[in-house]
Amino acid sequence: MAPFLYYSLLSLVLILSVKFLVESQSRKLKNLPPGPPRLPIIGNLHYMKPPVHLPFAKLSETYGDMISLWFGSRLVVVLSSLSLARECFGTNDVILANRPRFLAGKYASYKWSTLATTSYGEHWRNVRRIATVDVLSSHRLNSFTAAREDEIRRMVWRLGQEAMSREGEGEGEGEGFVRVGLRERLMETTFNNMMRMISGKRFHGDGCTAKDVEEARVFRDDISNLLELAAAQNKADFFPFLRVFDFEGLLRRLKRIASSTDKFLQNLIEEHRSGKYANVENMISHLLKLSESQPECYSDQTIKGLIQAMLIAGTDTSALTVEWTMSELLNAPEVFQKAKDEIDTNIGKDRVVDEQDMAKLPYLQNIVNETLRLHPAAPLSLPHESSEDCTIGGYHIPRGTIVLTNLWLIHRDPKLWSDPLSFKPERFEKGEENKLIAFGIGRRSCAGQGLAQRLVTYTVALLIQCFQWKRESEEKIDMREGKGLAVPKLIPLQAMCKSLPIVNKV
Repeated sequence: MAPFLYYSLLSLVLILSVKFLVESQSRKLKNLPPGPPRLPIIGNLHYMKPPVHLPFAKLSETYGDMISLWFGSRLVVVLSSLSLARECFGTNDVILANRPRFLAGKYASYKWSTLATTSYGEHWRNVRRIATVDVLSSHRLNSFTAAREDEIRRMVWRLGQEAMSREGEGEGEGEGFVRVGLRERLMETTFNNMMRMISGKRFHGDGCTAKDVEEARVFRDDISNLLELAAAQNKADFFPFLRVFDFEGLLRRLKRIASSTDKFLQNLIEEHRSGKYANVENMISHLLKLSESQPECYSDQTIKGLIQAMLIAGTDTSALTVEWTMSELLNAPEVFQKAKDEIDTNIGKDRVVDEQDMAKLPYLQNIVNETLRLHPAAPLSLPHESSEDCTIGGYHIPRGTIVLTNLWLIHRDPKLWSDPLSFKPERFEKGEENKLIAFGIGRRSCAGQGLAQRLVTYTVALLIQCFQWKRESEEKIDMREGKGLAVPKLIPLQAMCKSLPIVNKV
């Protein structure tokens, strides 16, 4: 009898304990934002189909501007309204300043210590200060103006030489137009631009060794693979037990990428320690000098993390934004002509535009803003994680919730924008830029916004000034989106271009 009573009491205690835990969890998860039904085990992971901002936008049509999703056992809240985004990163900015600790950040971003992956705290404040003061301040950006202009002019000059050498070929015969692709040229140019600022060294084009080109190719491939693996759809990030088995080889790939990228970045630092680039102004030399008096703030790992963050955030994103801009201009020839007229009027036809001239070209800046509205570099903001319970839009957001902002949908909200699907740079003449949040808002917004806008605007200005452009046919450029955290065009831009005489002055 005693054993029966013992096991009965034990069973009762177990049942009551489970009941208490379930009720506690239910109370904790009460008043969540609405969302679709979840499947057993996987939750709503089946909605993660790239480009992921599109299925999220579809769900918002049904469930509203704030929806709950479950990725395995993790709660994810997606915001699709400007007012909610401002509430999040205004009232609750500190609470939502953390980052989720995904596996990619652990292995390939120095245990979540880079500017983009580290959570809010003393280390984040240190790297953010270094980025904004020592690397990306207006003074530092101005000091690299000549290098940026030189690199972009090199690309334009090469494109001009190629166009002139191929005049009369193929579809452009008799008109001087030739077919060109821009994406790879732009990728190489933005990579060179960032590397000249970072290390004083070029990796593509004239004067580069085969070793430099190969190292850059491997590093860029590694970064592309890292961005793919960093997307919030890795099963092991939401089902920790899968990490033990690593069926898909995720950990193995992350460790290989981490080793390869770290070797590349450490070699850059060692080259500068050896004095190889002592006479060339660059970020690494500047930070190594500061490390002599403050080694705890400027460790090698901190410097490598900053380099990695700048290359990830500033290379593909800027190149793809230029490609989207040129595609939109080719589909709107009246806008293209207005931009051309602005350059001819304010700069002239006898002088090549320079970066300082951008202040004289407000319509061109509006064109770039309109491109960023329709095609933000990261359509879904980088994920935030709540450090404690909070309330957003009247809903309860538990501690540990992942918060995403659908910038793509906010920028197409008909309640905010007139004729939101049309490419109309004129809308920014009415002071609507305060609605644009392509670089995020709050303390975790992009520190490189100023650099990105300089690179993109100046590149587009030169492409407009130095060439005549037209589509390959009467059909409009295909504007469908491809896969990636920095969303590319599904079909890379191919267009017809013809050199103008001013290209010879580049």
